[in-house]
Amino acid sequence: MSRRNWYLLWTLLVLCMACATKVSRYGRVMVFAMEQVKWRSLQEVAEQKLFEGAVQGMLGQLDPYSAYISPGEVPKFREQIDQEFGGVGLQILLDPKTDQLMVASPLVDSPAYRAGIRAGDRILRIGGKSTQGLSLEDAQERMRGKPKTPVVLTVVHPGEDKPTDIEIIREIIHVPSVLGDTRNDDGSWNYFLAGHDRLAYLHIHTFGADSAKELEKILDDLVGQGMRGLVLDLRNNPGGTLDAAIRTCDLFVSSGVIVTTRGRDGRIRRGEYASGNARFTDFPIAILVNRSTASASEIVAACLQDYGRAIIVGERTYGKGTIQEIIPLGEDLGEIKLTTTSYWRPSGTNIHRDRKATDADAWGVLPNPGYEVPVEGEELDKLARWRYRRTLSKTTSAELPEPDDSLKGYFDPQLARAIQCLEQQARAGR
Repeated sequence: MSRRNWYLLWTLLVLCMACATKVSRYGRVMVFAMEQVKWRSLQEVAEQKLFEGAVQGMLGQLDPYSAYISPGEVPKFREQIDQEFGGVGLQILLDPKTDQLMVASPLVDSPAYRAGIRAGDRILRIGGKSTQGLSLEDAQERMRGKPKTPVVLTVVHPGEDKPTDIEIIREIIHVPSVLGDTRNDDGSWNYFLAGHDRLAYLHIHTFGADSAKELEKILDDLVGQGMRGLVLDLRNNPGGTLDAAIRTCDLFVSSGVIVTTRGRDGRIRRGEYASGNARFTDFPIAILVNRSTASASEIVAACLQDYGRAIIVGERTYGKGTIQEIIPLGEDLGEIKLTTTSYWRPSGTNIHRDRKATDADAWGVLPNPGYEVPVEGEELDKLARWRYRRTLSKTTSAELPEPDDSLKGYFDPQLARAIQCLEQQARAGR
């Protein structure tokens, strides 16, 4: 061997040793274990399968929102972000106390909505298969499918004990973000509350790419019609994108920090500030929240509460204050959705509830003092049915059985408290 080649070989060896020292002992052993399984296992397993299993196992030790996205799942994950997909039209969460799969909200006029799925339903089975221990991603995957194909969900409604099988026919789902209170004869939304002078009601059920733009357009129309107060309903809103939440807050808050993000060391990594171009600062706002209000919707509620821009009415929110980053792993290897930072509200208070948090700890968003309105059990079921019928289009209403006698004289107690709050502020001259 020539001296030149010997020096080249020695240099490469040193570089390899330097790289090896940067890998932890556990990393080296994991590679060794994968090699042993690959070459010595009685059952032959593809190397990619071993890789995917290893990554899934690692992420399984983290929070429920970190997950491995396989190459085949990446297009479907992108569909979620784009807010258009084939499925049943359900937003789901894991119950923090039982880890059971539950419905955060059925999308209005979606197949699930028309089939009678309600907010708060516990989903026991999807297509006859148990949901016990199922991740949110896997549950969503089971409910997806080709349009016009059926899937059966076995659910337990709030306040009931007996499971019910509900067949749903999948459709292409397009998700509008901002809904109104009732439907007009032509199916369009009526945003003003009947019987209350120019008080508007807007329900944002998710924060997607177009949410702030939709909201701004509707508010422009309502202000032009003399709106003097707004109920912003964020109940059963499981969140969405950070950018959508920031742009929503920027419509109402003139200056200051909207939200900060922090790493595991507690240090601020990033601060998001109001642009100074807020367009809607002259009318009072009451925001409705409940235990299924999470993530981006908590950012909006917390920000407007901290600046005194809105009164929060309802129940303590879910406490999902974390950000997931998408990390590509390389061509044909999929992606990692990894929780990397947590949200903190303008006051410097934590939003996220970790597994060790108690009710006495600071997390989520609490209603303003005097505006706590809990709704549980049978009352929650009644509220879901009332809201369900109230928002049906005229065509869909005609397909329902006779009116539900148990709802006669009923009115949403949380909405009633919000209306009372706005009326008081209006009388006070705000």
